Amino acid sequence: MTGFEMFWPLMAHAFLVFCLYALLVMRRASVVRSGKVERIAFRENLAEPEESRVVNRTIANQFELPVLFYALSVLLFITEADNIVAVVLAWIFVAARYVQAAMQLIGNLPLRRLFFMVGFATLFLMWLWLVVWMATS
Repeated sequence: MTGFEMFWPLMAHAFLVFCLYALLVMRRASVVRSGKVERIAFRENLAEPEESRVVNRTIANQFELPVLFYALSVLLFITEADNIVAVVLAWIFVAARYVQAAMQLIGNLPLRRLFFMVGFATLFLMWLWLVVWMATS
């Protein structure tokens, strides 16, 4: 590959994170306006209502496996192992993160688990690709 194709999936994932933060702000504002909780509850992380807690957990999930994805993407780029297969796998990983986040927000545990495993397996294959690339180059 000759360009920055490897970085588009990273930007798509960053967009997901920004959207989740926007959703968190809206949900927290809604529960404060409704009187379910006072604003201080969020600063002290006390008794956050489920409406916003689920979004907060979804955001936290975006800083677990994706941290390895970001590091790997940079390594694939600098080692020139970012071919079409790596880019397609990166898009599959990001798509799985989008679906997993959506399933977490609506409470669909079986699908959330399935798409976590899709993302996990995809990320593992990407790391395996990097290992093979570096061992044979």
